[in-house]
Amino acid sequence: MPSSLQTACQNQLGRCGRQQLQLEFAGPPRYKRYMATLADVLAAQAQEGAAQLYERHDGDWVRCYACGHECRIPNGAVGVCKVRFNRDGRLMVPWGYVAGTQCDPVEKKPFFHVQPGALAYSFGMLGCDLHCGYCQNWVSSQALRDPQAVAAPQAADPRALVEDALEMGARIMVSTYNEPLITSEWSVAIFKEARAAGLATAFVSNGNATPQVLEYLRPWVDFYKVDLKSFDDKRYRQLGGRLQPILDTITRLKQMGFWVEIVTLLVPGFNDSEDELKRLTEFVAQVSPDIPWHVTAFHANYKMTSPGDTTTEMLVHAAEVGRSAGLRFVYAGNIPGRVGDLENTRCACCQALLVGRYGYLIREYRITPSGACPSCGTPVPGRWTDHFEPQIASIPFSPLRRRGIDRH
Repeated sequence: MPSSLQTACQNQLGRCGRQQLQLEFAGPPRYKRYMATLADVLAAQAQEGAAQLYERHDGDWVRCYACGHECRIPNGAVGVCKVRFNRDGRLMVPWGYVAGTQCDPVEKKPFFHVQPGALAYSFGMLGCDLHCGYCQNWVSSQALRDPQAVAAPQAADPRALVEDALEMGARIMVSTYNEPLITSEWSVAIFKEARAAGLATAFVSNGNATPQVLEYLRPWVDFYKVDLKSFDDKRYRQLGGRLQPILDTITRLKQMGFWVEIVTLLVPGFNDSEDELKRLTEFVAQVSPDIPWHVTAFHANYKMTSPGDTTTEMLVHAAEVGRSAGLRFVYAGNIPGRVGDLENTRCACCQALLVGRYGYLIREYRITPSGACPSCGTPVPGRWTDHFEPQIASIPFSPLRRRGIDRH
């Protein structure tokens, strides 16, 4: 473990005090000590969870409704996510820190039908309710599960984060990197400040939600991206979840009026069969043919290193399956310039070019101020602005001015 990270955790621990939890960690003793220390730091930062997101029961145990696991947590124990825990019959939840912030083009999230070219100020915490072997953000998402995942929390204040976003020129605040459902209370605290400052808000999530948490989020979240990782329950169980809660979430999100976009990382040999893609895209089209579906390329990462990378041909074929299923807006990503027209948005009626892209770069923008096709007048599903504002950046970058993140 890097000494700087150990020092950061120890310093944070010194400010916050200690709270003991019943946690067990695998790995050598030095990693056990580090992870126990990190758990103590996060426990000391925690606050009681929202009343809508848990129930108290006799015997000092609680039921958490932040994610689809709906964990029954005895006193002194943690949920599946390892960051929500029971302290004397109260559910304690993550609070008061970020594991990192970054400025992204909104297309990176990816949202293609939300304010094209807008800068999204992205923040995340630690922990996840799944344990995907190919996670791109495993350093933060698996920090309390994998001794090789090391990330130090940085104390933060919601208003200061929003001020930082405004300084960067961001128009959207996004909860991402780890699973935001398990840190919903902290996200809402930030989003309340963001809304007051005129910013839009978004979740980038695995979709393993409950009706309770979606009701809690509805007043404060504008856009919701769901990773639909597979259409096979056995595959989902390999990742630590179940398929049905994700399908229920997608249906509810649409019914509740969130703007929804769906991403499927195409992993060779895992979720790329013709039958599975057909069933997956038919389900999405049944919920709404206007939901944008992004099929993206797998590159060996974290623990999943054996499958080969997704090829251009695989992406193009998957996109064809999606279009055959009735989806009107299908995109292929992660390999800019190599998927033909699948980076662009076209009118579902007349096929006129509406938004031209190369990766995260907006090359052309033709949607009218009323959100319609300029050629035939057909409304374009999405959340558009009345004019295109030039991009601040077409690649992600880290905020240079970190002053003010912690203004307690």
